[in-house]
Amino acid sequence: MTAPIPRLVVTDLDGSLLDHDSYDYSPAKPLLDRLEEEGIPVVLASSKTRAEIQFLRNELGNRHPYIVENGAAVIFPAGYLPAMPDGAAVDGDEWLCAFAPPRAHWLQVLEGLREQYGDEFEHFAHGGVDWIVEQTGLDRASAALANQRDYSEPVSFRGEASRESAFVSALRAAGANVLRGGRFWSVAGDCDKGRALVWLRGVLAAAWGVDTVADLAAGDSQNDCAMLDAAGTALLVRSPVHDFPALTRTAGVIHSAQYGPQGWAEGVSQWLADAGSMD
Repeated sequence: MTAPIPRLVVTDLDGSLLDHDSYDYSPAKPLLDRLEEEGIPVVLASSKTRAEIQFLRNELGNRHPYIVENGAAVIFPAGYLPAMPDGAAVDGDEWLCAFAPPRAHWLQVLEGLREQYGDEFEHFAHGGVDWIVEQTGLDRASAALANQRDYSEPVSFRGEASRESAFVSALRAAGANVLRGGRFWSVAGDCDKGRALVWLRGVLAAAWGVDTVADLAAGDSQNDCAMLDAAGTALLVRSPVHDFPALTRTAGVIHSAQYGPQGWAEGVSQWLADAGSMD
């Protein structure tokens, strides 16, 4: 008898697992519990910081690896695998696998653009906690967690569209990977959620002793595209503020009819049902 193929869910947070406006995940919680019962890991993958995702993982009771700052690092609970992955470092009670330069490098790049662009742009480190609260609707404690960044910097451009295009081009010329998220541009190194997913999938397959992992990636915005294209199945979660992002793939794609966590639960349930996981 052939052993079943292990499954994996890798999910964006804001606008996908979390409601775009309220950050509520309660409509998805019963399915998250069901996935845990079935032994299907849910990997949180976001532009959010390590501190932010740790806080949410504690709320959810999630004890699986997670991907921070748009793929800049993959972090495992210590002992999650039989052996620590190559290149990983022990950091407290976690194993840290980093793929990008530190945040300080990108802050220097942004500072170098001040003379040309002045106050046409703002970013987390410069704007501070009060500005982050104003832009996101987060409470101050959550905004402070959002500002505890290690590898990337969220940027808001407030000038004309033509100037924004030139600004993004200047960042890319400086070596930055610039991705549009739900609210901000993410400025980081040569990394993305897709490459992080592919790397993690390979590490897990080796640890589980299998050749294939059946994975679903869920996301709603442009910075999820690399991850959505890399996964076995892509779940595009409907957004109340923008269209579905454009993927290079056409097969193996689920589009939710509902928004945010309701759409997330709808699409993941369809994936599981199509795979025969649920009765």
